[in-house]
Order: sequence, then C-alpha cells, then structure tokens
Amino acid sequence: MSKRSAIVIGAGIVGLATARALAKRGYRVTVFERNERAVGASIRNFGMVWPIGQPTGPLFERAMLSRSIWKEICTEAGIWHDEVGSLHIAYHDDELQVMTEYAEANRSVRDCSLLGIEETLQKSPAVKPSGLKGALWSGTEMIVEARVAIQKVADYLSDKYDVTFYWNTAISQVQHPAVISGQQRWEADEIYICSGAEFETLYPELFSAAGITKCKLQMMRLQAQPDGWRIGPSLCGGLSMIHYPGFQSAPSLPALRRRYEEQYAEYLKWGVHVMVSQNHTGELTVGDSHEYGLVHDPFDKDFINRMILDYLQTFTTLKNNRLIQTWNGIYPKMPDGQTEFILEAEAGVTIINGLGGNGMTLSFGLCEQIIAARTNILS
Repeated sequence: MSKRSAIVIGAGIVGLATARALAKRGYRVTVFERNERAVGASIRNFGMVWPIGQPTGPLFERAMLSRSIWKEICTEAGIWHDEVGSLHIAYHDDELQVMTEYAEANRSVRDCSLLGIEETLQKSPAVKPSGLKGALWSGTEMIVEARVAIQKVADYLSDKYDVTFYWNTAISQVQHPAVISGQQRWEADEIYICSGAEFETLYPELFSAAGITKCKLQMMRLQAQPDGWRIGPSLCGGLSMIHYPGFQSAPSLPALRRRYEEQYAEYLKWGVHVMVSQNHTGELTVGDSHEYGLVHDPFDKDFINRMILDYLQTFTTLKNNRLIQTWNGIYPKMPDGQTEFILEAEAGVTIINGLGGNGMTLSFGLCEQIIAARTNILS
C-alpha cells in the first residue's frame, strides 16, 4: 500500500509544524517555499515559546504541547534552546495585585508563583531594583533563536522524515490535486496552505471574507552583554499583562488597564508592550509594537523604538544597551479574538493561518491536533 502524500505551501513555523505532524504519521511530504529560506514573521520574533500568554484551558494545553514538541526537536537536532522561564515585574501596587490574582488562580495548573523583592533579584540580575514591588515567576517559557532554529527544523525534518523541500519555488495556483509554479506542476493527495498572508494571492475571496487584518511589529536587538552576563528569565514590564489573554482571569486587570490608558495612552495607541529575551550569544531581543491594517509602510518609526527602549529602562538595568539591529515583521491577525483560521478551501485543500503573534507558541500543538484529528493517528 503506497503512502499518502501531502504538499505543504510555506516553510515558516506553521508549514514546518504541519509537515512534521504529517510526516510522523507516514505521509510523503513535500514543502514549497517561495524564498531560498524562511524570511517572514517566523524568524522576526523573540524566539519565545510563551505558554503564560495563553488562557488556562485548551489554548494553554496547546501551548504546552507545542513546548514539548519544540523540546523534542531541539534535543534531537541539537538546536540551542533555553528553558529559562519568565518574570513579569511589578513597580506599582496595582500591577502586583494582578500578578497576585494570576498566581492564586493558576498555581494548581501552572508552574507559577509570586516572588518578593529579594527573590525577584535572585532570579535576574537585570531587574531594576529601585521601586521594585515583586514579580510573577513562570517556569514554562522557553527561548530559541528563531532566525537559526527555523532553518534547522527544516533540516531536521528532511533528515529524519525525508521531507522534500523546494526552495525558491513560488506556488501561484492550486487546483487539487495539483499545485502549480510557472510551467511546473506537482500533485499530492492532500494540500495545506501555510504561507501566512500569502494565501491572499491564492484565495483572495476567502482571505477577504475571513476579515483577516495584518499586524506590523517593530523589534530591536542589543549587543551581547559583556563577560557572558545573563539576564536569566525573559523579562516583561507590566504593559504585557494587558496584551496577553492569559491575564484576563485576574479581577483587577480592568482597573490596571484604565490606569495604563491614562498614563501610557501613546503606548497603547501603537500597541507597545515591552519584553526582552536573551539568545545563546548573549544578545538581547527587545520589542515590540502592534499596528493593524491590510497595508503597512515598510519603514520603521523611530519614535516607536524610542518608546520601547524608554519603557525597557523602567524595569531593567543592563550591562550593555547598544543597539545593533532594528526590523519589523508582519503577520496575519484574526478579528474578534479568534486564535486561528482553519478552512477547507476546496476538497483536499486546507488553509492553516491566522495564529497572530502566537506562531512560535501554538503552531506545533495546533498542527499536531489538526492532523491527529483528521487521520485518527496519534504520533
């Protein structure tokens, strides 16, 4: 009996996660990527696997499933990863109150706890001690260097599962069972469109009907910290708590949001909340902002980067603040809080899209669940 075959369009994190889930179940998988390597949103991020941002329940469980898959792949493929956890840092009583409520509500289902001043400073030498009230510790967060890890995951899938990759091959038309690029044509039993906003060119009517928008984010990288100095966990200021739905279970969050709306109106206008993670070389990734719309200018706004760096200084004391890179990324975002877009575009063709800024955190888990349900085969 011959293997079932599948074509995956897109070699970003969603495409790789889909390819993995299929290949583990015995599919003969071919991946098409329009560029010579993945260069989109999948490499333009913190590299954070971020379960703390997901609400308790199915999305948190999906994030933890993703984390376990990331861990498995990184271990087998020799990909650098750091199970470093995270700290949300409080300098005001209302921030500490939200963290207290979060810890109390989630202590039985998550690895999290409220830390006092001394415990916080012991976790991270980079936390600014002046005015510190405490912090929320979570042990579930993991860091990879996305711009390296994404390509290494592709190499891993090729080596372990004989997944075939066609780079520099833009698919311009899908007619199940075929995909077409110029004069070339390939066929498979199943086709998966995992190419981010590019599915707009393959199925423009479906893209328009879905109500998808696009989010532009600005990010920066700071020079490696001297003498191997490490910040410890990934660090977050209080603004991150009103960005991630994981904190919506805290009764005091609306009051904190109102205070932020008064004090940080310009930050909220541009979707700024600030986090910092550290890679294997000691460099720091800092961000980010969120601008929504179907078309974005290609230029970074200096005042947004300055807002991010100014807010970073309210909760960190770093050894080296020298800026070495700035960039932006754009990803599709679903409206009304929807967390993904899954649609059978035609018989045999499935679109997997719209994970917003949660691709690194949710893709492996989501695609594992989708393919397991369709095949009734557990990996």
